[in-house]
Amino acid sequence: MERGSQRDARYTRSKLSQALDLAIRAFSSSSSRSTGCIPPWVMASEPSPVFRDELHNLFPTDESAGRLRKQTFLLSEFLQNHALNYLPPSLSRKVILHGHCHHKAPMKIINHEESLLRKTGVELQSLDSGGCGIAGPFGCQKDKFEISQATGERILLPAVRNAALDTLVVADGFSCREQRLQGAGRSAMDMAEVLKIALDRENSSEGG
Repeated sequence: MERGSQRDARYTRSKLSQALDLAIRAFSSSSSRSTGCIPPWVMASEPSPVFRDELHNLFPTDESAGRLRKQTFLLSEFLQNHALNYLPPSLSRKVILHGHCHHKAPMKIINHEESLLRKTGVELQSLDSGGCGIAGPFGCQKDKFEISQATGERILLPAVRNAALDTLVVADGFSCREQRLQGAGRSAMDMAEVLKIALDRENSSEGG
């Protein structure tokens, strides 16, 4: 029986043309608006750097692609650098954070999530775990699967398995969350979900 991630690998490879078409359409739609006086900001929880890296590589000399690259942010990155008066709601929980490999490579941003989480007051364990091991379809391929699992078992998966059940496991990447679910039986959430939990608790406390 195939693991779900192995089926996802075939699906991902078979949809490359469709994904490229969607990216170009999104780029074309946003580029007409990005020339205005007030730039649109694209914010995302999933850190796959389509607009920050991949689309720019496809259109390296296109000015609109360059503008869109500069106007695309992760949620944590935007709140830390462009919402200077933003103070996240308090949250009294233990949190395990796994930073996405795209943060450390093409996007070159590492500390935004850590800083934002610390401002909420959580007890934070930030794993020095490298990549999760899946890396899109890479770790789902039959000949790469053992490498994927060995990478995850180095630090990430044991830490998640040993965490208390009320500990929040945070990872923005889809592949990262899939590795945790299949390898450690624990679901992970992204930064937006953590902030929503904190905000809901704050509102509930004020209402009570």
